[in-house]
Amino acid sequence: MILFDQIIFGPVKSRRLGLSLGVNLLPVDAKICSFDCIYCECGFNTTMKEQPLPHRREVQKALEAKLKEMAGANQLPDVITFAGNGEPTLHPQFEPIIADTIVLRNRYCPNAKVSVLSNATRLHKPHINRALRRVDNTILKLDSAIEETVRLLNRPLGRLFSVQWLVNQLKRFNGKFIIQTMFIRGTHEGQRIDNTTEQEVAAWLEILRDIEPEKVMIYTIDRETPVKELEKISIEELNAIAEKVQELGFEVSVSG
Repeated sequence: MILFDQIIFGPVKSRRLGLSLGVNLLPVDAKICSFDCIYCECGFNTTMKEQPLPHRREVQKALEAKLKEMAGANQLPDVITFAGNGEPTLHPQFEPIIADTIVLRNRYCPNAKVSVLSNATRLHKPHINRALRRVDNTILKLDSAIEETVRLLNRPLGRLFSVQWLVNQLKRFNGKFIIQTMFIRGTHEGQRIDNTTEQEVAAWLEILRDIEPEKVMIYTIDRETPVKELEKISIEELNAIAEKVQELGFEVSVSG
């Protein structure tokens, strides 16, 4: 499994975002998330007490230093992406960190986008909601519209979370977000998981109709996963699902 060992990592060539400079707001030696997805490249959540998080000023200083370096090399990023070792919105200073990042982006690379990869479990928090509305790309996870599949695939930790709760939160954004869906099949702890079935895809498309995202990103596993009995979905299958999304009038991108 891969843990990002710095606050700022990359830049890397992202399958979906272009030349991406990553920001990790979580510990460099632990995975902390409000989901515990069976396919996460960072592995399963780490049980460790009081893991230190980088302070807002540390993030600001590290990001500015890297952007200065990239500007000097004439290699500016296409996007600054908050991802890293878990759910970035768990950081208590997430809102001011986003504000700092926008200032630095405007100063050093005004054409770059600020993106956040989030599992959408904290959309109900006012400060998280405000911050996500300020970024260019709010990329939110929706791997299944069926509760049982979400429990098996994403393993949400919060008692509040449900598919219907998520739909209600997404609708408050009035379509100003991107949906990201991992398609996968396999087994875990004796249970079969497959979110590519006709029933799964139909239910997922129905939610897309309801929440009306500005774009949909669909992809499949590309790196090592903590559960070994998982299967990469073929590009042909992903394209077939993408065609159904296009038929609904949504822009869609596919990463095989």
